[in-house]
Amino acid sequence: MLSFGERSRRWPGVLALALVLPLAGCAAGPDRPDAAPPSSGSSAASGGTGGGTGTATAAPGTRERLRVDGDVRQYLLHRPADAPASDGRMPLVVAFHGRGADAAELRAKSRLEKAATARGMLVAFPEGLGHGWGAGTRATKQRPDPDLDVRFTEALIKHLVRTERADPERIYVAGFSNGGSMALRMAAERPALLAGAASVSGQLPTGDAAVEPTGPVPVLVVYGADDPVRPLAGLPSPPPDPEEPILPTRSARDSAAAFAAAGGAGEPVEREEKGFDRTEWRLGSGAPGNGRRTGGSVRLLVVHDAGHTWPGSTVPPPEGFGPVGKALNATDTILDFFADPGPGR
Repeated sequence: MLSFGERSRRWPGVLALALVLPLAGCAAGPDRPDAAPPSSGSSAASGGTGGGTGTATAAPGTRERLRVDGDVRQYLLHRPADAPASDGRMPLVVAFHGRGADAAELRAKSRLEKAATARGMLVAFPEGLGHGWGAGTRATKQRPDPDLDVRFTEALIKHLVRTERADPERIYVAGFSNGGSMALRMAAERPALLAGAASVSGQLPTGDAAVEPTGPVPVLVVYGADDPVRPLAGLPSPPPDPEEPILPTRSARDSAAAFAAAGGAGEPVEREEKGFDRTEWRLGSGAPGNGRRTGGSVRLLVVHDAGHTWPGSTVPPPEGFGPVGKALNATDTILDFFADPGPGR
């Protein structure tokens, strides 16, 4: 979901999208200068200094492959430097890049792998087909199977639970822009699979590509108040795109409110913080759906003086995307929410 001219910059624009059959010999050489090294256990180059506040050195990163639905899909995997005991289970964060971007770019922009692995979490950055995700339910010429990426994500999670000791009770998804919308789609359609989801600059698709939440799950939406690419108020009539249709979306608030309603939440609590506005719904303890947890919240943070960017990043955005918000660090905010998704104080 790109504004005019975005694709040439290879940066996320907007909107996000089995059986697992790992390839024999998952190692694969780097296919970009900034990609992770082969799956040999060597450390990945992290690049940049932005993102989280974790103090650990860069976690070992590898580029892995997985065959799903006949396609060979790739992802970057970061493991904690200090792995738990042999019977220990680790939380897993699956992070989706934006449209026109790739896994390495989101890694550099968010520094999510540094902050998460410092907390003992696995992080997987999957690669989207054609540098994008099928975040909506509409079939298109480019994505005739709109559910392909949902199945890939499910397969990736099951694979990492089996092979990397990911904890099935602590699976989280996050993403930026189109990847943020992909994270919201996973939360909407597979709430029982997840312990939480977070979206930065991503909204729920609407219209003939609509995605509707189906059960309770803690969700965090971080959005720039001055987003010029996909406005805070949504994009019900997106401009045409010659390569892949840009999906219409509801507003950031309506996206969050839809998850609140699916989770049996009552009226939201709103308050102004220093540099951002917080709206929070407390999920109902008796809401149907995910039996893993009760309670939690849906939270919308609207960052002042921020555009279509990752708040707290030190990587400058492309021209026309607006400023990077400085009122909060999206990476730490997301991981704090995953650790404690209850209503804020």
